[in-house]
Amino acid sequence: MNKVKVRFALLALLLPFLLNATHILRDNLLKIQVTKLINKMGNELFLKTGINEYVVATNESFPQGYNLVKYSKRYEANMSKPYVMLIFAPNAIITKESGQRGRVAILPSSKKVRELYDKSDVMSATIDVIATEDKNTKEDKFNIGIVQGFSELADEIASSKNVKLKTTIPNDTRTMIGYIKILVYIGSLLVLWIFILRPTIVRIKNGRK
Repeated sequence: MNKVKVRFALLALLLPFLLNATHILRDNLLKIQVTKLINKMGNELFLKTGINEYVVATNESFPQGYNLVKYSKRYEANMSKPYVMLIFAPNAIITKESGQRGRVAILPSSKKVRELYDKSDVMSATIDVIATEDKNTKEDKFNIGIVQGFSELADEIASSKNVKLKTTIPNDTRTMIGYIKILVYIGSLLVLWIFILRPTIVRIKNGRK
């Protein structure tokens, strides 16, 4: 009984520090509203799953082939395991010949953490908005991309742990795909009714008459 009381007392003392913990290891790109949202999502994910999620938003111009895994080591002292790190580097050079820039990396602390999310889904959520041509500025696109990627990563980790997060943002692309699947399903049912089921029912009725 005394051990339980001690644990609750320790949790009460540590909770304010946990809630104020930062999940942003480097910030050259984020707006203040975005930093607050990321920290809220990160805090909720940690409290409900025990997994730490961090983001590095850097404007550094990494050369072609730069090792982001090695780069991430400089932040190890500020991270707690288990964790997953999202690196967003829009100025990193992809190839000198093409002049293309922009790299995203998702680095887990272990293979076990890696199994909690789909890397391609998180990458798509982060990159898709940046590739879209619209009236948003580059700065806005970077902020939206980081938030969507961080949110998608948090949601997938939470889902793997059978937990629902309240602070994350629905992925519009994923929602649209869901709508499309529903429309395809309804369309298939209509085709089945018009060309197979209805004619069959009509023939049976006529045969009985």
